[in-house]
Amino acid sequence: MQPIRQGDVILQPVPQVEGEKIPHLTLAEGEVTGHKHRITEGDAKLFLKNDTLYLRVYSTTALLSHEEHKAIAVPQGHWMVKIQREYEPEGWRYVAD
Repeated sequence: MQPIRQGDVILQPVPQVEGEKIPHLTLAEGEVTGHKHRITEGDAKLFLKNDTLYLRVYSTTALLSHEEHKAIAVPQGHWMVKIQREYEPEGWRYVAD
């Protein structure tokens, strides 16, 4: 499986998901707009381990939605959730969404 990107969020496939179950399906929330990258359809759960979020999709697909981006179908499997960063001459910074 290939990584999946939506705005500043990237999902990277991993062999398995571990950690403490999180009671929501919000992968990231915008600091300025309050818009959220979240799972809106399908059977999925979020887990937290060592300050890293992991997503497990149980259904064939789960829908990753955001107010400013096209919804994306995330295939069944295990995913690590990361916020993308980019390099500038001043140093690394998180990608603005």
